Amino acid sequence: MNKLIFRKFSLDILNFFLISSLSITFIVWIIQAVNLLDLVSDDGHSLSIYFYYVSLNLPKIFSKTIIFVFFISIFYVINKYNSSNELIVFWNNGIKKIHFVNFILKLSILFLILQLIFNLFIVPKSQSLARNFIKESNIDFLPKLISEKKFINVVKNLTIFVEDYQKTGTLKKIYINEKIEKSKSKIIVAESGKIIKKNNKYILRLYNGGITNLNQNNIFALNFSETDYDLSNFSTKTVTYPKMQELRSKLIFNCFKEFFFKSFANIEKILNNYGQYICENRQLKSISEEFYKRLILPIYTLVISLIAASLIIEPRTKYLSKFHKLNIFLIGSFVIILSQLSIKFLLSSASLIYLVICLPILLIIIYYFILLLITKFRLNFL
Repeated sequence: MNKLIFRKFSLDILNFFLISSLSITFIVWIIQAVNLLDLVSDDGHSLSIYFYYVSLNLPKIFSKTIIFVFFISIFYVINKYNSSNELIVFWNNGIKKIHFVNFILKLSILFLILQLIFNLFIVPKSQSLARNFIKESNIDFLPKLISEKKFINVVKNLTIFVEDYQKTGTLKKIYINEKIEKSKSKIIVAESGKIIKKNNKYILRLYNGGITNLNQNNIFALNFSETDYDLSNFSTKTVTYPKMQELRSKLIFNCFKEFFFKSFANIEKILNNYGQYICENRQLKSISEEFYKRLILPIYTLVISLIAASLIIEPRTKYLSKFHKLNIFLIGSFVIILSQLSIKFLLSSASLIYLVICLPILLIIIYYFILLLITKFRLNFL
């Protein structure tokens, strides 16, 4: 009988969690997708690349909502059970409150494992795939970004100006400025031109113009009646260097360990998929923050689950009972905020690093100690 009661209780929490987390995730995803429209409007990518890129942000958004939504789910379901007097079923079947709290703690371990899977594996992989896709993609939306009497600089080291863009696709009075090196550039002017797609790459075919090569020493110019200007040689202005959140967790942990316990000058450099020395080119602060987000932050799932479970412990005074639900909600919200803010103190000193890492475990121990104080160390009365 007790198993059936706890099964229904856990299913209610799970259903509310899924509905709430998916709703919040999609709302945040839509807002973020709107903010990323500059991938098309400013950086020249196609709509297919845009949708692929923003879709890969879904795991990251979902992982960030797990702690808060899980706290709200437990809080809501317990409050609902309490309002409808369904909690009496637990006590009438001999279930002690400490067993109820322990069950929620065990249930929270499943959500902790879920968040660790997302933080350690799914999110870094999805972010890395998104970055690689942008890095390897062509700027195939460029023709639609070109407009009359407007400088277009959606790609690095290239500026295009068109005086007239006819409906037939013909460009009139074209100006192109290509920066080859720091002190070397190329200027192309043409009477007309047309963008042609050849082998899935865009080529700007120019007619009746001239090319001028500029450098510090001299100027070289030549005229042409027809020439092809290959736009595929240019990369997007979108940042393609991998961010910390895109690196594999093993590399993050190795960098953190070697930064924290050894002198970097004496350790062997670690190569990542991009062939760069990730430890050498990263700061200790960014590595430590990423280490904390992936491994330590999910442990707060256990803490907030215990705080939400304390809704079943009614205060002995009527004054405190009036604000009991509000106090529990505020305490849970404070712990969630603390989990996000504690990362800011991670690098203040070596002693604080250990404190911040151990803080969620300490909070769990403190919670149980408070339970002992409330019951005067007689858990059978809890």
